[in-house]
Amino acid sequence: MPSLFDPIQLGAVHAPNRVLMAPLTRGRATQDHVPTPVMGEYYAQRAGAGLIISEATGISREGMGWVYAPGLWTEAQVEGWKPVVERLHRAGGRIFAQLWHMGRIVHPDFLDGAAPLSASATTAPGEIRTYASGDGKKPFEPARAATKDDIARVLDDYSAATRNALRAGFDGVQLHAANGYLIDQFLRDGTNLRDDDYGGSPENRARLLREATLRLIAEAGADRVAVRLSPNGEVQGVDDSDPASVFVPVAKWLGEQGIAFLEMRESKPSSDFRPSAVPRLSPEIRKVFPGPLVLNQDYRLASAQADLDSGLADAIAFGRPFISNPDLVERLRRDAPLNPPVTATLYWGGPAGYIDYPALADEPSPSA
Repeated sequence: MPSLFDPIQLGAVHAPNRVLMAPLTRGRATQDHVPTPVMGEYYAQRAGAGLIISEATGISREGMGWVYAPGLWTEAQVEGWKPVVERLHRAGGRIFAQLWHMGRIVHPDFLDGAAPLSASATTAPGEIRTYASGDGKKPFEPARAATKDDIARVLDDYSAATRNALRAGFDGVQLHAANGYLIDQFLRDGTNLRDDDYGGSPENRARLLREATLRLIAEAGADRVAVRLSPNGEVQGVDDSDPASVFVPVAKWLGEQGIAFLEMRESKPSSDFRPSAVPRLSPEIRKVFPGPLVLNQDYRLASAQADLDSGLADAIAFGRPFISNPDLVERLRRDAPLNPPVTATLYWGGPAGYIDYPALADEPSPSA
């Protein structure tokens, strides 16, 4: 069986190892969601990953509700991404842009007071930081149900963002269909209360995902398109009464399209980030998805290799360990200790706690 350090073909991309960098929102873009030069250093430091999946990147102003996260809907954003991607490529890395519409997780502060868009008129639990809230947070507000015209516009935004990602130099794109954001809000019956072609049956609730995936394929080719799912457990108030009935057919359909790979974040009861007792669906999805299957969530060296050895996964995506360990692949190869992250600088700020984590040969600790 392959090891984590053996190469793998992910569609059109030859990855030199099976340690992928999962998407990680870090909040180092501008208020206009334009990537900044420090992001180029951050990604270049992590070029040893078999493939990097970029931080979630907005496809439109309507779909963006995270402060200082990057976008791909304006020319300035495309131009900002170009040197970031070029620097990573010069360092020998490969990167897919993760395309993001947050749906009801967008606070009206980002939309001049307008209600956010979702599958149905629901409200996300909890609070979120906005530019207007300063250092505090505001509670989410009710979303409005997307009309057919809204859906058509969102699909056009996915097409445009894919074109922009390719113009910026990305090696491919990943559809963010996980973690309680717009497409996940359509997929699951806890938030999709519709009675039209986009609601009701699992097939109908998956319609937006299928249409969005086909838009990405039309622009980039199936071998440069990936999809991310989070099939088990509640995320940001989004859940389903029978996840197998939704996600197993979705995975089968994605396999039939020949996408580059399917990545899944699977919660576990022991997870310290969004734990869930809902059983993992990867064993069932493995049976119907013939392409490369990439699993993510709470992996360490032994558990990652075990899932490769069993054939359950073809590669493993590591998220938080890459934040504080730019040389994570080499640390795993040597079974070396990992740097702990500085929690105060996870989501916004400058270079501190972003590009100053030491590699194996370095001495200093990152700034708090």
